[in-house]
Amino acid sequence: MPNQQAPSLQVIEQTPSRVVATGSWQIHVLARRQLMSELVNKLRSAARNPAQVWDLSDIEGLDHIGAQLFWNAWGRKRPDTLLLAPIHEEIFARIEQAGTLVLPATPREHWYSVAVIRRGVRNIVGHGLSFIGLIGQLVLDIGTFIAHPLRGPWKEISSNIFHIGYQALGITALVGFLIGVVLSYLSAQQLHSFGGDVYLVNILGMSVIRELGPLLAAILVAGRSGSAITAQLGVMRVTEELDAMLVMGMPHGFRLIMPRVLALALCMPLLVVWTDAVALAGGMAAAQLELGLSAHYFLQELPNAVPPANYWIGIGKGVVFGSLIALVACHFGLRIKPNTESLGQGTTLSVVTAITVVIVADAVFAILFKGVGFY
Repeated sequence: MPNQQAPSLQVIEQTPSRVVATGSWQIHVLARRQLMSELVNKLRSAARNPAQVWDLSDIEGLDHIGAQLFWNAWGRKRPDTLLLAPIHEEIFARIEQAGTLVLPATPREHWYSVAVIRRGVRNIVGHGLSFIGLIGQLVLDIGTFIAHPLRGPWKEISSNIFHIGYQALGITALVGFLIGVVLSYLSAQQLHSFGGDVYLVNILGMSVIRELGPLLAAILVAGRSGSAITAQLGVMRVTEELDAMLVMGMPHGFRLIMPRVLALALCMPLLVVWTDAVALAGGMAAAQLELGLSAHYFLQELPNAVPPANYWIGIGKGVVFGSLIALVACHFGLRIKPNTESLGQGTTLSVVTAITVVIVADAVFAILFKGVGFY
């Protein structure tokens, strides 16, 4: 091998011109520093003339790597005139038979095709049946918890109350205060033009306590805590902790789902009351600056402007919204497959679905209680 001649390429100008290759065109020789790039440039330059003769009969040694260099320079086809040693003919024949790698075209499916519609319907039905089964299992777990309270997952419930409820006080207060300020400023401008400044209390009280407070708290909790619940269960699926729990005889519903649902059902009414109070405080501050309504007048007129039934409707919304958010988050968390891509998709879908379900539930509340809470 040390005595083998380095590969060379020479163009002989005659009619027709000839490209003569000599030396050893094998990988252990071609791997020398900068030799490969120089030969590739020479081959490209020589291949620009398609009418010339390629003489490879004097090559000492040739392997598939060297033959592939010629083949690429020729545009993946034999030149019109090629002189080869009989021993090298088989190498080029194999490369020629391999041809160009062509990947099969991905079949394109339209959204209105039968396969896509069938797949979508099957997916929706699967989610629906799984969600109904999750609710049924939750009812059974709550019954077991009531029958045997000392064996209940009290630590899990208290931990979820802390993480889901207490740690969400900051973000709900900030957003609630800003929403109250914005709503107060926008309403004050319209009311002042009609001389109805005193009705700002009615607008803020009804909108915040009955609608915006519960809905705002639910959306924030769905994006913050709902995604966290789905990610936690998804990571447990990826790390096979869920399978380990089943092997040890620990049911998922009693130890993972029920504590989160109960924690959110307990936390959400309190978060609703907290968000209402902070949003009204923001609206009260903006009313003081914009219309000159004092805080004393605002607090004095608020009980008369908002019937007590609206408080209970808001608290009831909190319980329903919290339970739905926890159920949706646990549903998608348990359906995550053991890979990171499914984890990201499941978390995103969980948040979007939870917010959509909350808005739909709020619309149902508006229809059911359309005649309740008004003088």
